Amino acid sequence: MAVLIIACPCALGLATPMAIMVSSGSAASRGILVKDAASLEIANKINTIILDKTGTLTEGKPQLTDILAFNGEHPKIEILNLAASLEQRSEHPLAQAILQYAASLDQKSSHPLDQTILAEATKEKISLYKLEDFKAISGKGLKGFLQIQNQKVEAYLGNRALVADLGLDISPYEADIAKLENEGKTVMILVIDKKIKGALAVADVLKNESIKAVQALKRNNIDVWMITGDNSRTARAIALKAGIDNVMSEVLPDKKSEKVRELQGQGKIVAMIGDGINDAPALTQANIGIAMGEGTDIAMESANITLMRGDLMLIPEVISISKRTMRIIKQNLFWAFFYNIAFIPVAAGVLYPFFKILLNPIFAAAAMAFSSISVVLNSLRLKSNKL
Repeated sequence: MAVLIIACPCALGLATPMAIMVSSGSAASRGILVKDAASLEIANKINTIILDKTGTLTEGKPQLTDILAFNGEHPKIEILNLAASLEQRSEHPLAQAILQYAASLDQKSSHPLDQTILAEATKEKISLYKLEDFKAISGKGLKGFLQIQNQKVEAYLGNRALVADLGLDISPYEADIAKLENEGKTVMILVIDKKIKGALAVADVLKNESIKAVQALKRNNIDVWMITGDNSRTARAIALKAGIDNVMSEVLPDKKSEKVRELQGQGKIVAMIGDGINDAPALTQANIGIAMGEGTDIAMESANITLMRGDLMLIPEVISISKRTMRIIKQNLFWAFFYNIAFIPVAAGVLYPFFKILLNPIFAAAAMAFSSISVVLNSLRLKSNKL
């Protein structure tokens, strides 16, 4: 009877789920939602982290900062009008930056463009041209036909790749565009009737905690990568500000998961952090997908872990919680195994021939209960930040 009681594997059964339950609750109180136990187990093994730029490293609230009119054919206000007319059906954050500025021209603000633009603009909102046959070109920009003075004009607005696809020479304007890109700004080039007419630059500032989070991850010997659809010059400028050495630039939305797969093919355990719809495949492909709580529902559904506050400093916290959880699980399993190994022979009477000691079933029951209580108490230590 004593052997049957003391061999009861209650402590073994509690060792892992108890630690997982407590750590998941502790993580939730910090704004970290964990979907499954496997994520907590894998997180401490991560050696590579990929950070999406827009909305993850940056605020995700870009602002229009510069307007360039090439060759003096159009004033800046007209370049803005043409670009805003093209963007009026787009939901991209860069489009919203242009439209929001165009809509605010009749309002007093401290926007840095106001002095130059308002000198050309009237005190009324600009009137957008009618847009037809709008088409978004994934990872490059958009196109459409604008109704200008009873004429249907083909127009494009996008990055260097889009201009290259159109077979246009950007070299006469390279210096002006490169200057903006070196400042970490995203430049969109306006093409009307197969001619480059101007460019607009949009900047998105880094989150306050981005630099600290990257430094914390590096201290944990984790390789940090930034992934973005921006060109290499703009991407490098942003990465330099954030302290990131490894950059994946000019990555089309449907190619992000391939970049994750490439790193996994090198034997790396990868965590992907993103917030947008186009990040969902990469979040699923990664060993662990981490979504920002301020992002899209699809991103959060695809991810294993969600950071509810959108605070990048929670990423090192995820790894720390995982390490503490695995440490506690191993302690629980050790003591549960040690208890069974040590006391089952005693209950079976191994000491009786030498010391005339037998284990009363009542004491066996008490010892069995104590082992379970010890596992519970040890797991509850996960509620504390100090282990």
